[in-house]
Amino acid sequence: MYQPGQRWISTAEPELGLGTILRVEGRGVQVLFAKAGVLRPYASDSAPLVRAEFRAGQRVAGKGVAFLVERIEVREGLFVYRGEGRELEEGQLDDEQSVSQADDRLIGGRTDPVDRFDLRLEALQRHAAARRSPSWGLQSARIGLVPHQLRVAGIAAARRPPRILLADEVGLGKTIEAGMILARQLATGRSGRVLVLVPDTLVYQWFVELLRRFNLAFAIFDEDRCEAIEQSGDGRNPFEDEQLVIADFAFLEHHPKRAGQLRDAAWDLVVVDEAHHLEWSPEGASPRYELAQALAATSPGVILLTATPEQLGRTGHFARLRLLDPQRYHSLEAYIGESDGFHELSEVANTLVEGSPLSAAQRALLADRFTNDAEILAALDKKDASREILAALIDRHGTGRVMFRNRRAGIGGFPSRKPAIEVLDADGLDETHKQALLAEFRADAQQPPGPIEPDYADDPRLAALVRLLETHPDDKFLLICRSQAKVVALEEALRTRSGVGVARFHEGLGIVQRDRNAAFFASEGGARLLLCSEIGSEGRNFQFAHRLVLWDLPLDPDLLEQRIGRLDRIGQKHDIIIHVPVVADSAQHVLARWYDEGLDAFRSSPADGRELLRRFGQDLAHLADEHARGVDNRDQELEGLIVETRGVHAELSALIQSGRDHLLELASSRDLHADDLVRAFATDDDDAGRDDFIHRLFEHFGVHSEELAREVTLLDPQYLSTDGLPGFEDGPVSVTGSRELALAREELPLLRLDHPMVASAVELMVGGETGNAAFMVDDVLPARTALLQAVYVVECVADRKLDAERFLPATPIVYTVDTRLAERANFAPSDLGLRRAADRNIEVLRYRKFLAKLVPPMLEKAEALAKTHADSLVEAAIEAARTELDGEHGRLAALRAVNPSISEAELNAVATERDALLAALPAARMRLDAVRFVVSGDFLALK
Repeated sequence: MYQPGQRWISTAEPELGLGTILRVEGRGVQVLFAKAGVLRPYASDSAPLVRAEFRAGQRVAGKGVAFLVERIEVREGLFVYRGEGRELEEGQLDDEQSVSQADDRLIGGRTDPVDRFDLRLEALQRHAAARRSPSWGLQSARIGLVPHQLRVAGIAAARRPPRILLADEVGLGKTIEAGMILARQLATGRSGRVLVLVPDTLVYQWFVELLRRFNLAFAIFDEDRCEAIEQSGDGRNPFEDEQLVIADFAFLEHHPKRAGQLRDAAWDLVVVDEAHHLEWSPEGASPRYELAQALAATSPGVILLTATPEQLGRTGHFARLRLLDPQRYHSLEAYIGESDGFHELSEVANTLVEGSPLSAAQRALLADRFTNDAEILAALDKKDASREILAALIDRHGTGRVMFRNRRAGIGGFPSRKPAIEVLDADGLDETHKQALLAEFRADAQQPPGPIEPDYADDPRLAALVRLLETHPDDKFLLICRSQAKVVALEEALRTRSGVGVARFHEGLGIVQRDRNAAFFASEGGARLLLCSEIGSEGRNFQFAHRLVLWDLPLDPDLLEQRIGRLDRIGQKHDIIIHVPVVADSAQHVLARWYDEGLDAFRSSPADGRELLRRFGQDLAHLADEHARGVDNRDQELEGLIVETRGVHAELSALIQSGRDHLLELASSRDLHADDLVRAFATDDDDAGRDDFIHRLFEHFGVHSEELAREVTLLDPQYLSTDGLPGFEDGPVSVTGSRELALAREELPLLRLDHPMVASAVELMVGGETGNAAFMVDDVLPARTALLQAVYVVECVADRKLDAERFLPATPIVYTVDTRLAERANFAPSDLGLRRAADRNIEVLRYRKFLAKLVPPMLEKAEALAKTHADSLVEAAIEAARTELDGEHGRLAALRAVNPSISEAELNAVATERDALLAALPAARMRLDAVRFVVSGDFLALK
């Protein structure tokens, strides 16, 4: 079947052009697509290949000549094309030779229903528009369109590559920002292999967040998985078995061999969460820091997520920055000196933002600091130059290129927190119950939680919970406790005390069951109470509720903040009521008082929680234990601890506030790409016909759509016609096109063109023959009319990392000509003709002779018209690329003169990308994708 030298086309990747058979061995065949620089191995019996065979009347080109084929010979298994006194062997054909099976199918009478042609064309048009958008890869993400998150993702996505520190305050969505950046990097091809490195407690949170929000299926790696891969015996690095990997530090620390293999694997992008746990000092570094440093040194892209930078101290903050740019941040002393200056300038920025005039001292500071800076000095001499001076200061900011910092106070939109601490009488408790409460506290204080078998049948907290449910019958309650065992015990105890609907959410349930239970809680008539283990505070959004019950309290203030953060989120429409039932004089009562009176943690979000835990955590746990056991004089010590905590908290809060880098917080608003995603989503979400197209596309593959509720559709794959469509392995799937509904119900996929289910359906449609040849009768056409509609696709084959498709995606262009070879501009079949087409059964095979006579010259004319259009599209793409990247390069070059954080490497990356794009885009080519022959009602009778 295959023979070296033959030319074949990949139906899966037609944009690669003509391929040449290089080698046939056993059951395999190698095909070289020379123009694209791609070598593909295929299995002989299942290769997606069709022979490139031209007919008489078609034009071929190669070796500097082009002619119309008059006859074809076969010489030693290869085609030889002859015409106009010339000949070309198939091996001499240009790699960009226009090859299509569409006209063959039409002339051969193998046509599809007319609506399939229209569906194919619409799929091409919609995919081109979606692929060009800056939001490609994020359109189907289950994310709220929060401006500060979109700004961070838009700016970072434009970096080449992103090496950034995300340092937003707690609850502002650092994980979402990181997910948006890496989803965009993957969708555009700029990154192919991504590693997410996290503490072991966050592995599941990241896995769920990436899968549920961004449709990214990461693989969790542990020792069992690595051993299973190594058992294959091929000697490969286990971490090269998957492209998208999540691993935890603890696993790698316990298995140094795996840490070495992780370092040896090549990564395009590395994400490190909780980066403030990476310990470094001038004297030495922790193993975790050294691992992150080795990965950062060999990976082009790095994203670090960290707690409030001011908490870390400047040494800790410097340690994070040197991971991103060790050349820029090479000296701790130099960094401290520089940051001292920026804190001074931050006060100047505050004055300018407030619109107040600069003091004489502030003007002197600027004049002294920027002695050789003509722009700043000139602005100082002008009146009303506040904006100009502020813009100049932002451009000169030291860490503004690598660090993003957003604060709750600056963003706004958060609800109030209202604690409702209920101290329950302990007089009725016997010693057994008191000891049970103490044992529960001790188990909770362990990491992971210690084993207990709780029984809450007579627990006074249960009675308080039942009263809450009865007092607020219209509200939903989220209850979070430490462990799965507690959730099970609570459900059992509630079953005999209350008839309220209850759902469970804990690590012992599978992902699907967790989703169903969360959906049951979210639905209007569903559960009123969701019982969650600690996993419920990780990565889930329950902001449709506003009452939180803290059955117990964690020792870690950050963990308490995570719990409250399930409800206290941007977009929450109600105040958060935080119910804290505690038994008087219990260990949990001590914790509640410390949080409430020492940190005010139930009303605010303390930025110094980690430092307070470090200073007081051990004493607090010990004191709470002794207090619960009734040790004498504990009340006085507790009062002293609370007073001391309150004082330290006030000092740290003032230090953090005074150390704020306001310039940093303002930096992102000045970036060229700050509003790219905001504008893109505004356009993407305002597409009235998108949902209808998606459902018609699924119907084509045998997936029936049924409306279940407003904006909820059930996709039933009962008659699914292909195994290549993902997402239906478990049967029918409920979906939505509403972003708001998808945010409220996390089990509902948000369907957009970049969702894996839709993207696969589009690829199956346009990558195969379906709809690429059609024949129809249109009774509205004038008598004796025959028209050929030809759809050409202009596409550029380039290195995926260039993301050339943002300038020139695979773009369809349509031209229509009549039998006199005249263009029929803007032709579209009539609605009547399209309606009747479904009922007409035309035997196209009967008209092969006149089709063979009419189609080739009509197609040649259409191709000539389309070629001019294609050339203009390519020229526009080249100009857009040149304008954007020249502008980017010039802007960065100008900023580099005043901002040392912009490196020569970043400038060179932009220049290299520009040069590569300007070389690739002119090589874009046009290929015929689909044809439709349209005739008047009397035309067939004439033939």
